[in-house]
Amino acid sequence: MDKRTVNGWCFYDFGNSAFAVVFPVIFGTYYAQEVVGGTAGDRWWGYVVSCSMLLVALSSPFMGGIADHAGVRRRMLMGYTLGAIGAVLGFALVGPGAALLGFALGAVANLAFEGGIVFYNAYLPEIAPSSHQGRVSARGFAFGYAGSFVALGLAALLWKKVGITAVWAACALQWGVAAAFALSRLPADRPTGLGLRAAASLGFRRTFDTLRDVAKRRNLRRFLVAYFIYEDGVNTVITFAPIYAMKDFGFGAGELLLMYAFLQVAAVAGSVLMGKPTDVKGPRWAVRALLFWWVLVVVLAFLAPSKPWLWAVAMLAGLGIGGIQSASRAFMSRLVPEGREAEFFGFYALCGKTGAVMGPALFGTIADVSGSRRLAILLVVVFYAAGLLLLRGVQAEKDPA
Repeated sequence: MDKRTVNGWCFYDFGNSAFAVVFPVIFGTYYAQEVVGGTAGDRWWGYVVSCSMLLVALSSPFMGGIADHAGVRRRMLMGYTLGAIGAVLGFALVGPGAALLGFALGAVANLAFEGGIVFYNAYLPEIAPSSHQGRVSARGFAFGYAGSFVALGLAALLWKKVGITAVWAACALQWGVAAAFALSRLPADRPTGLGLRAAASLGFRRTFDTLRDVAKRRNLRRFLVAYFIYEDGVNTVITFAPIYAMKDFGFGAGELLLMYAFLQVAAVAGSVLMGKPTDVKGPRWAVRALLFWWVLVVVLAFLAPSKPWLWAVAMLAGLGIGGIQSASRAFMSRLVPEGREAEFFGFYALCGKTGAVMGPALFGTIADVSGSRRLAILLVVVFYAAGLLLLRGVQAEKDPA
């Protein structure tokens, strides 16, 4: 491995993780409470996330195919990054009552953020051998959670003293600087000679070929179905945890940011702690162990009677987030065919983000109709239990072509 390349790859996670916390923790609570308001805020926010995830799911396999066939992975990553940063800066235009504008900008920003991760993840098999992909994946997430911690610290300083617009600017600046550094170190594009139109046409046809290929690969097929389901649960928790803390437990803005800052520390620890076990015991063992952990987290969140209890649950959730994301990415990198990384990671995004279409929308609707977020949160346990069952018998190795 080239350490400069690996460090550059990890540093991108440091930058885009500013958005990963600012979007759900600050923009999500601001949009639900200040822009929309009332009990309808939960439902609108759930639809923002679900809509953007649906667009990611529909577009990622095709865009991944273009990146592979035209040899423009780095340029695609750059384009998605610039689009997301532009939408974040546009958050400054969203005020109380601007529900549709906030919906559009939020959906575009999250689409570009999640879509860019497809190309970012596709670099992992190229920059690290299979024997070290678990540790490199964990290192990337550790950089990411460190970036989240920095972003939350800046938000805590700027939100009340300067205004929420300064939070959007700081997020965009952190992401832009880190992305520029990372892109300067990632492997250069290797153009294939195909134009974008020809690559898009080929990518469209190959998407269905890839779908048939995935269906023939037992391990990959079962893993992606399981990932489709359990990642829904993870994304739903990330989407609604800030609103749950503020509306059901009375957390103020400062308390919420402080709790999420400590959560990032826990996530770094979870990512690092699971790196070596993922390589030694295998990503299947790591993912299944973490799904049991997530069932415990959700049950404890449902039973939480007070702020201190919720604080403890948040730290356990942080450990689980860092571990499950790192182990899942390492699992996928073991299964993708060589030379088709972006294309298959497009389906990885398809499964993860399509699942995230259901969870946030269902959670928001149940919470709005029933008036109880505790009732809605029990829904998440079903996703983790189903993921555990589906991973039985899956091996972390490539199937024969």
